[in-house]
Amino acid sequence: MKMIYENEAPIDALKGKTVAIIGFGSQGHAHGLNLRDSGVKVIVANRPDSPNGKLAAEQGLKPISVADAVAQADLSIITLPDEKQPEVFTASIAPHLKAGKALGFTHGFNIHFKTIMPPKDVDVLMVAPKGPGHLVRSEFEKGGGVPCLLAVHQDATGNAKKIGLAWARGIGGARSGVIETTFKIECETDLFGEQAVLCGGLSALIKAGFETLTEAGYPPEMAYFECVHEVKLIVDLIYQGGLDYMRYSISNTAEYGDLTRGPRVVNAQTKAEMKKILAEITSGQFAKEWRAEYEGGMQNFKRLYEADNTHPVEVVGRKLRKLMPWLKAKEPPKS
Repeated sequence: MKMIYENEAPIDALKGKTVAIIGFGSQGHAHGLNLRDSGVKVIVANRPDSPNGKLAAEQGLKPISVADAVAQADLSIITLPDEKQPEVFTASIAPHLKAGKALGFTHGFNIHFKTIMPPKDVDVLMVAPKGPGHLVRSEFEKGGGVPCLLAVHQDATGNAKKIGLAWARGIGGARSGVIETTFKIECETDLFGEQAVLCGGLSALIKAGFETLTEAGYPPEMAYFECVHEVKLIVDLIYQGGLDYMRYSISNTAEYGDLTRGPRVVNAQTKAEMKKILAEITSGQFAKEWRAEYEGGMQNFKRLYEADNTHPVEVVGRKLRKLMPWLKAKEPPKS
């Protein structure tokens, strides 16, 4: 797999061009500010009275309507939540997307599952940083960058890849490396990672471990430290040097327990369920389910969220984090 760096990713394709950032949330603010600081003309489409709209204005990027932004832009980058993109595209983007312009995405969901169908005479591309927006911004400000995936779905002008490389360079991605892929591969692997490992799998593992200890009579505070707090310490070791470095860094007792007990927790049945989850993604079943959930008012989503938000592991976690000021504990904003 080839990594593309700054020497092969000139920003020339965006010089003298206007880039519209549709949505100024996690990825939107990072792409917008990084591109602006790289010398690219950036405009922002967001509701002015929203928290994100006010944030854009504070950064000197006065928000305008989606329609006006797309009409002015050479490259329109959609960073809205996946579930909101189709309706915004139909109502406010498609009517103003002229031939020869470029449409950018930070995730392949709506293109891959065909919930957005751009006209054939525009470039369609994706630059997907492998990290959250705040990290894309903070690494850029430190002189670094977050690695990015680059994909071209439609190359109407013959310049789509050049535009994508310029975009990746402008947000700092080419400092760490850009990997070429497809919308399909990015979308399906990203969804699987989120559902089976990074978010769904890890959350379920944490709760199950916490419940096992507390149900056996151990103090919830101890269960929290063992099953939640220390996760970061282990993940940081894996991040730095893989499983081998993590095992080198822990005790022999911990390593033996890892090698002999881990496969009993994540066993053949777990892997079979992972394969089912991947099949639901690749068949489009998950995309249809999520679309129906959104269009139906997200009642099941809200119910599941509230149940997890009041889980004992969350209750004790909030109390303990307040006792550890060095963590700089955070809570999501209240809607």
